[in-house]
This record gives sequence, C-alpha cells and structure tokens, in this order.
Amino acid sequence: MSKACSAAISITKRLEGKVGLITGGASGIGAATAKLFLKHGAKVIVADVQDDLGHSLCQELGSEEIITYAHCDVTCESDVRNAVDLAVSKYGKLDIMHSNAGLLSNVVGILDTDNEEFRRAFDVNVFGGFLAAKHAARVMIPAKKGSIIFNASNVSMTYLKAAHAYVSSKNAVVGLAKNLCVELGQYGIRVNCVSPYGIVTPLLKFGFGLMGKENEKIQEEIEASGNLKQVVLEAENVAEAALYLGSDESKYVSGLNLVVDGGYSLTNPAIEMAMKRLHSS
Repeated sequence: MSKACSAAISITKRLEGKVGLITGGASGIGAATAKLFLKHGAKVIVADVQDDLGHSLCQELGSEEIITYAHCDVTCESDVRNAVDLAVSKYGKLDIMHSNAGLLSNVVGILDTDNEEFRRAFDVNVFGGFLAAKHAARVMIPAKKGSIIFNASNVSMTYLKAAHAYVSSKNAVVGLAKNLCVELGQYGIRVNCVSPYGIVTPLLKFGFGLMGKENEKIQEEIEASGNLKQVVLEAENVAEAALYLGSDESKYVSGLNLVVDGGYSLTNPAIEMAMKRLHSS
C-alpha cells in the first residue's frame, strides 16, 4: 500500500481502535455522534433512558461487535457506573466519554420558574455530567489517557433571556470541565466542551414550547437570527466537533469550550435590526 493510500485511510478512520460512550446517545446530537464515531472506526456504547430508540438505533447501525445499548439515567450513579463497566468488559477500555445527555427547561421568568424543574435541570445537566466524568476518570486514570467531552451550549457564552435553569446549568458544566482539565491533565486525560447554537431537535422544541410547530418554520427563524448565513447548523456538525475533540488530532487541546455558533456569541443584532426597521418605515 502506498504512503498516500495509508494516509487517506488514517484520515478517514480518525477514531480507529478507540471506544466511546455517549450519554443521551439515542437521539438528536447523541445519535448523530454515535453514527459519526462508528464511521470513523470507533466502537460505541449508546447510553440513554430511551430504550426503544436506543435499541433501534444500535440495530440500525451495526452488530454488538461495534455498538451496544445501555440503559442509563445519568442522575443514577449505578447506571453510569454500569455503562462504563460495560464499555470496558465488552470492548476492553474507554477512550472517549461524551457527556451529551441534557435537559432544556421551559423559558419563563424567575417568578414563574418551578423550583423542582430548576433542580431537575441541574441533576441531569450538571450532576449527570459529573457522574459521567467521575466514572470515565475511574478507568482512564490507570490507562493514562482519555478524552472527556461535555455538551454545553452557546448560552454559556451569550445570554438571551433563555430558561434560568438551562443557562445556569450549562455555565456550570463549562466550569466543571475547566476544573477537571486542570486536575486530570497529569494523567494524560483531556477535558473539553462543545457549545452549539440552536438546532431543531425534540429537546429544543419542548424547551421553547414549540412541539406543535413545523421543523422547517423553526429552522427558518433560527437561521434568520443567526450570524453566519448561507449554512445551516445540524446535529452532524456538532458531532464533527466531538469527533475532533475525541480524536488524536486534538491531542494537546484541553480546557476548551468549542463554541459552534457561527459567531453568534460575538454579535448583538438588535441595533442592526432596529436600523433596518427605521429604514423600511
């Protein structure tokens, strides 16, 4: 085989020989990441509470030799522990923990925010991420390597009157990731975040009370309010960011909050929109 062909194969299979665990992997960004990880040579554990979706996805994508489903409520430590142990027992190790499971709260003012809903958001988004990192570190520290990736949000960078529970919890996730980066670097473990802009997923539709709205209409509004035009952010694009952070291409990248928002967090379009309205009036 020529050197050129060998290089092409290594680029195509960017996760060859690696094992990844994806929480919330049965749908949305998690499912897109599972598909991409498999495409690039990884073996994958899909961990979720959506058992039917999870089993169906795994059957669609391949045999248990390369992908396995694990029931996992990320707020339950025994579930998280068992999912990590399954990865090790079935595939021999764990190289990538993608803490993707999340909860998007309803957008209401602070006086109308339900206390239990606020706590639930922190249980899933922060405590769930903490447990994922804790049990990933348990097996990665002896191996002296690994990549832990948290799914955060662009609301960790910009604030748009979103749900207080969601915004607060996603900022906490970024803080957790940065602190873990400092602790775990001595063991060769990298810790990073991916913070995407809005994507039309069931989670987004539920959180914003848009379950009855057409996906296309929601997408049009998201695109109109975005900064980067002529392109549409999709779950697969966020999966590509996770692929980079899980691969050896990012071998010296740790403590990064990789914001995938087309520059939205750098702008404030309100004045521009106001000027356009004045010109058209």
